[in-house]
Amino acid sequence: MSLRSVALAAPVLLASFLLPASRAQDAAPAPASKAAPRVAKAALPKVKLQRVSAGVTLRRPVQVVFEPGDSTRMYVLEQPGRILILNPGDRDAKEGKVFLDIHGQVNSKGNEEGLLSLAFHPDFAKNGRFFLFYTAMDAEKKRRNVLSSWKLDPDTRMGDPKSEEILLSVDDPYSNHNGGTVLFGKDGMLYLSIGDGGAANDPQHNGQELGSLMAKVLRIDVDRADAGKPYAIPSDNPFVGKQGARPEVWASGLRNVWRMSFDRKTGELYAGDVGQNQYEEVDIVTKGGNYGWNPREGLHAFAGGQPGNAGTDYVDPVVEYPHDEGVSITGGYVSRNPKHPQLEGVYLYADLVSGRVWGIRCEGGKRVAGPEIVAQTKNHLPTSFGEAADGTLYMTTFEGSQDTRAKGAIWRIAPAE
Repeated sequence: MSLRSVALAAPVLLASFLLPASRAQDAAPAPASKAAPRVAKAALPKVKLQRVSAGVTLRRPVQVVFEPGDSTRMYVLEQPGRILILNPGDRDAKEGKVFLDIHGQVNSKGNEEGLLSLAFHPDFAKNGRFFLFYTAMDAEKKRRNVLSSWKLDPDTRMGDPKSEEILLSVDDPYSNHNGGTVLFGKDGMLYLSIGDGGAANDPQHNGQELGSLMAKVLRIDVDRADAGKPYAIPSDNPFVGKQGARPEVWASGLRNVWRMSFDRKTGELYAGDVGQNQYEEVDIVTKGGNYGWNPREGLHAFAGGQPGNAGTDYVDPVVEYPHDEGVSITGGYVSRNPKHPQLEGVYLYADLVSGRVWGIRCEGGKRVAGPEIVAQTKNHLPTSFGEAADGTLYMTTFEGSQDTRAKGAIWRIAPAE
């Protein structure tokens, strides 16, 4: 996940975990840096943030999610392991209903660890299934990234704490870079982002190794099961049958995707990929795409980076920004709210530390407008975005700091005019 404590320090601290000299010397030459494409600056509308459920005390909220087809039941994920239900239209609410509390099995010791993402099955109204991604620690004190399936309790209509079925458990060598967005596409498949494993500089070179699930976006079928697995591999995944590759992999070379979302109109998958020393980036993730980490950071050669078996045909980000503008991207959503035609097609994203919120427009996978700052938060650290069934967009924030005791807030996004 991107809520790294080092992000609040001077940028030089972001390189505090360095590759051993021997590894750097053995690395293949990195490709030359590319110039960022110039795009005509088209005016994008400013946005305003309207506080939601201000009377409810939240602890480190990292995501808001809605049931399919619903805009009134907002599920708020708190990083320590609790999920609350709020009605964003209830201005007098003082507390939320606890949908599920799994803090006892969640490892949230590290700043980037905890309960990270929730996704409802597209047929949730019928089957009551939902999916969580979180970090855990096993009996041997080894860290794990866990994707699991859960069900509603038929009596309480809340999450059944005894219903967990673990679908995927990935050993995690370090506490940071857990990635952590789980969501469904229009194809009914489940997509999951997992970070590169942590430390810094991708010391295990997971980004370019297709045999690793780390530094990837995965795609699986949770409605079927292959032999020996609690899920099935879609036959059209790009690396099915490729020797040395995990068939779950959809895209590679992504350092630490912190929030990705589908454009509900075009079906394009947007991802905010947290950078290392100098650049943050937004990618449109496509089947089999390789986004360059760690031979590249954004459009630029990364010292010590090594190619692997994922190839060297790297997909360029649609936008990047340097660390004098922000140091930890929070990916967002493309606005498709019919009530806000001014924002139609604008992809909104933010930076955790600088508090800036940007907008861009893309057509055919290429940026045609922006980036442009559309809002500036002050003492509100943007941690995630969410989208209701009616297209209304929301943003979650930590208030004032990343301290583990910090409270959080939820904001509705609307045109400033």
